[in-house]
Amino acid sequence: MNVLAFFAHPDDETIMAGGTLALLAKQGIWVHYLCATRGEGGEAGDPPICTRQELPRVRAAEFACAVQALHGSSHHFLDYVDPPIGADNELYPFSDDLQGVAEALKLRLVQLKIDALISHGSKGEYGHPAHLLCHQAARLAVQTLGSHAPLFYTVQPAFEGHPKPHIINPDDPAHLVLNTAGVAVQVLEAIHCHRTQHALFVRNTSKRLGRAVQLSEIVTHCEGLHRTLPPVTSTPEDRLAEILRASGCVMDD
Repeated sequence: MNVLAFFAHPDDETIMAGGTLALLAKQGIWVHYLCATRGEGGEAGDPPICTRQELPRVRAAEFACAVQALHGSSHHFLDYVDPPIGADNELYPFSDDLQGVAEALKLRLVQLKIDALISHGSKGEYGHPAHLLCHQAARLAVQTLGSHAPLFYTVQPAFEGHPKPHIINPDDPAHLVLNTAGVAVQVLEAIHCHRTQHALFVRNTSKRLGRAVQLSEIVTHCEGLHRTLPPVTSTPEDRLAEILRASGCVMDD
């Protein structure tokens, strides 16, 4: 089975779904990774690890490192440019051409013979415009593939006891809640790969918890998936869900 993880920036794959993606690879699924940008608009570390000009190359290498840590099968980029963060921390999408992003994604889905697509949720987790664009492009790409369309699952759905309530997609109820403790070592290794983002990870988590944290505390032991297409009202019955249930890692569905 071939799965494509499609995200906006390097590190989204690890922070949003690292445990899930590592679990899938552990079950023998070929997990391919596609990043829309190289994260050149983001932080370079504190103190900086590289110059602004070097950041696209450095973050691309960090992405490759994280994919390897999560035992991914391949990694690719769509070559969009990540815009810098604006005044008052305003965030921007990486394109104003939804159709173009969807077409580029659709080409990769066909080329890689993808059976299931995993991407950002319907609210972009915390409303990030680039995350929202990826979700919308993913939905459009899947809808236009007709009988050849892969399953479309999204990350960070809503479920009781969610470990990161600040990034829940409230309109996406969890269809699968996964125990990811067994792959926590791989996820932490992937987090270590994203060196330019360590200060950001620690700063955000420390602010949320109201205390200083270590990098290891960013790793959670449960994640969820919401099946967006084809839509379901309760328990999904498909190959991806069956494989995850057989792994013994499904906590509640």
